[in-house]
Amino acid sequence: TPTRPDRLSITVKRVPGGKVSNWLHEHLQPGDRLPALGPSGRFSCFVQPAERYLFLSGGSGITPLMSMSRALHDLASDADIVFVHCARTPADVVFAEELALLARTMKHFRLALICELQPPGSAYAGHLGRIDAAKLAQIAPDFLQRDAYCCGPAPFMGAVRGLLGDAGYEMARYREESFSFGADANSAGTATETAPAAAAAEAVEAAAFQVTLHKAGRSFECSPGQTILKAAAAAGIRIPYSCSNGVCGTCKSRKLSGTVDMQHNGGIRPREIEQGWFLPCCSRPTSDVTLDR
Repeated sequence: TPTRPDRLSITVKRVPGGKVSNWLHEHLQPGDRLPALGPSGRFSCFVQPAERYLFLSGGSGITPLMSMSRALHDLASDADIVFVHCARTPADVVFAEELALLARTMKHFRLALICELQPPGSAYAGHLGRIDAAKLAQIAPDFLQRDAYCCGPAPFMGAVRGLLGDAGYEMARYREESFSFGADANSAGTATETAPAAAAAEAVEAAAFQVTLHKAGRSFECSPGQTILKAAAAAGIRIPYSCSNGVCGTCKSRKLSGTVDMQHNGGIRPREIEQGWFLPCCSRPTSDVTLDR
């Protein structure tokens, strides 16, 4: 939370068979140290402040929206916030007590929970089922006038995009953060995010460009609409990567020559770009390219 710079937190759900989640729950102790990348990305309501927000989260996708809510609380913001969180059951609601506290202490903070199931004997009295246009209109009748921020599993975000689009929502005011790194970056983004890459691809010839790895002495072809990372993988050449969405910076490479169209999500700094660095996972060539690899 940016208003609490000396306190960092992570939210980890134990997953059966999960190597990282189980290790953290079983072995991490006070005093241990972990290496971590600094904050990155553009998923923040402080980038483009608004008077009315619609926060939509599913499961552990609540974490970035909780960070924003905490910051707005700390700043005594007058912004009007409708926070909609979706979970499988009431017991699966993350930060349930803190959400209730925010709703009690923030004058313009309204909380709505949507749970798929209600176990027998549960005292839960919120919405049941899955999020849809009717529930959203009941929770926030003015949702068309709010800036929307969404995070959760890919199917959840797809459903949200669909219902907002069908309702005539201005999608330029919709922002989402994906943590499904296995998905293609374009499938998780909005039309406004992918349009520049599509326009760039149409502006160049259909012929493939040559990508050369200077140190390795290898080269491969990459079509204008294909990312360099995908082209390398197709050619059997491994470039280290993690998120494949332009967020983590793992695939960062230095360009010796050539030009690319890069649509990153905060995984690289402006000064690094000026120095010739780029992210192959979200870059499409616009000429032949030589990498310092």
